[in-house]
Amino acid sequence: MIIDLNAFIREEKPYWTELEDLLDRMGRDGAFHLDLDGVHRFHYLYQRASSDLSRMINFSAEQAIRVYLETLVARAFAEIHETRKRGRSFSLLAWFFKEFPQTFRRRIMAFWVSVAIMGAGCLFGTLAIAVDPQAKEALMPFAHLQGDPTDRVAFEENAKKDRMAGHKSSFSSQLIANNTRVSIFAMGLGITWGIGTLILLFSNGVMLGAVVADYVLAGQTPFLIGWLLPHGSIEIPAIVLAGQAGLVLASALIGWGKPMGLRTRLRKVAPDLVTLIGGVSVMLIWAGFVEAFLSQYHEPVISYSTKIAFGVAELLLLTVFLARSGRTKREKQP
Repeated sequence: MIIDLNAFIREEKPYWTELEDLLDRMGRDGAFHLDLDGVHRFHYLYQRASSDLSRMINFSAEQAIRVYLETLVARAFAEIHETRKRGRSFSLLAWFFKEFPQTFRRRIMAFWVSVAIMGAGCLFGTLAIAVDPQAKEALMPFAHLQGDPTDRVAFEENAKKDRMAGHKSSFSSQLIANNTRVSIFAMGLGITWGIGTLILLFSNGVMLGAVVADYVLAGQTPFLIGWLLPHGSIEIPAIVLAGQAGLVLASALIGWGKPMGLRTRLRKVAPDLVTLIGGVSVMLIWAGFVEAFLSQYHEPVISYSTKIAFGVAELLLLTVFLARSGRTKREKQP
């Protein structure tokens, strides 16, 4: 094949320059994306540069041009076949209000399984206390829950001083650390093919059901709801979401006929696990502060109706947040 080299370079160089400018822009701006026409143009420029490179192979005297084209084609090839997400600055608000609820909805089946297991535990704990009130010593590991609910309510409502004065911050820190540890444990137990996660969810449900039954049967329902709802409306869903993360990990380990290796499956779910447990941690920070600064105060200091209204508002906002925040066009389609 005989070509006029100078005319060839003069004719093709604008296309090389255009491709190089596109590649430079992609490298500088991680948020830069091509539209459909831009993708077609980019692919055309890549194919043209590749064809030009094959025509330049025989011209040893123009080694500099050949090396330039080899580099250009290699960069374009790497850009086309790149599988990693483009680097971009991390935004905590965008992550929490967009990626976290999107990940939750993408793994919704694991969430419903987590809800069902914890609900079964609640039912078991409720029935156990209803049948045998003495069973609460075995079902409730905390000493302050094993006494008579009526005595506790009388003590809390007649307290002459603020027993939380001076250590609200340290108390909330302990709650946050303990609940976060339990949540990470619930996710980590997914490595037992989900068995440990299910047991932890069920046992937490048993304790919750036992406490609810004990106070309701003692006629202390307003106190119970006013005490649990302000922080529980966030804390309990957070534990369920931690269980959801554990079940996602378990599903990756089991595979269920997925045509990919274990390492690939784990790598695929890792970002979702980090997002879910990170969102759970944020929720538990809020719940810890609410429990220390609001839940521990009862009538006549703070009316039960006020605390219940606050808890209901939290639960509604959480539901809307998880169901709607960061919703994409694809999710909105029927």
